[in-house]
Amino acid sequence: MTTLLLSRADVERLLTPDLCIEAIEDAFRRLAQGTVPAPAILAMHATEGSFHVKAGLLSADRVYFAAKVNANFPQNGARHGLPTIQGAVLLFDAADGRLLAVMDSIAITALRTAAASAVAAKYLAPEPCKALLICGCGGQAPAQLRAMLHVRSPQRVLAYDNDGEKAKVFAAALGKETGTPVVTAPDLAEAVRASDLIVTCTTAQRYFITRDMVRPGTFIAAVGADNENKQEIDPRLLAEAKVVTDLTEQACVIGDLHHAIAAGVMSAQAVHAELGEVIAGRKPGRVRADEIIIFDSTGTGLQDVAAAIAVYRRALGEKAGRDFCLAEDAVAA
Repeated sequence: MTTLLLSRADVERLLTPDLCIEAIEDAFRRLAQGTVPAPAILAMHATEGSFHVKAGLLSADRVYFAAKVNANFPQNGARHGLPTIQGAVLLFDAADGRLLAVMDSIAITALRTAAASAVAAKYLAPEPCKALLICGCGGQAPAQLRAMLHVRSPQRVLAYDNDGEKAKVFAAALGKETGTPVVTAPDLAEAVRASDLIVTCTTAQRYFITRDMVRPGTFIAAVGADNENKQEIDPRLLAEAKVVTDLTEQACVIGDLHHAIAAGVMSAQAVHAELGEVIAGRKPGRVRADEIIIFDSTGTGLQDVAAAIAVYRRALGEKAGRDFCLAEDAVAA
């Protein structure tokens, strides 16, 4: 029995933003409809970083199970020249347990996270969009911008990073690639006030988007808080906004919602909806132009399995990747 091995380059080529957005939107819809089980997560901390396993099960042409193992080491770039996030996705046939594919997780993580932001913006962000702000110009930022441009057409894009040079490089590269004007924003508060669509994709451990910065009608996709020590959004802002989560139970433990609950300004019951409920029409999306809406995106195993299925099926069609065998086929003793 062989398994398909797919590199980061394979995943990036096969998993286009439109394909990933479609897969993620469908997966969230089915979660809300109760046709797929809730995804699961396991997390452990190491001295300089952390590991997590996110798992999910989803049916397509067959029933699939995927487990993504990611290492998150924020100091890697400065100390070792390594990516902050590294890992692999294992995709199985859930009917008989066969390991179908092993694929790089960096591209999967970036693309499925960006796709969820885009799906949330599709249902919750204002339209038309005058300005889109990307906060944090690291590895996640390019995927976020590419995905957002599939659902909104901002007149301009602002790029902010604590490292001004990183923001300049991002603005030049993505402006040229997308054909959309991308300029650096030296002042965060001014950039937030000027934007009606904001993506925060940082490794911050203390909030930097405050209530007084945000104007009525703004949509924020808060992406960075994927463990309990990370935070991007002022708890007071969350308490006053309409909050939509990817998975509320998970956001209560590791998302920006977790910090708002810990601060005593919000409860899980105050969450407006999960994204799937909005997609499925079970809860309303934006109902007023002046609503501030925050999507608390913690990243789920459901997104990983949906993205992995899309990659695997397209790889089979294009005969991409390469086969390998962990062991010779044999009847177990």
